[in-house]
Amino acid sequence: MPNKENDNKTVFVTLVRSPIGYTKDQKATVLALGLRRMHQTIEHRDTPALRGMIRKVIHLLQIEE
Repeated sequence: MPNKENDNKTVFVTLVRSPIGYTKDQKATVLALGLRRMHQTIEHRDTPALRGMIRKVIHLLQIEE
């Protein structure tokens, strides 16, 4: 059953460290999040899939809920 209170929550994701020097899968995750350049902020819906992607590259990001 979908969680109605979580459907409209958003998360702002900002790239604060460069993925240069990290593994290919971490670079690909940053790109999949829609982050192309430093200090770019993207708004995403808060989903479990998004949380997993963020967890993988949390050391490169700043998160605001």
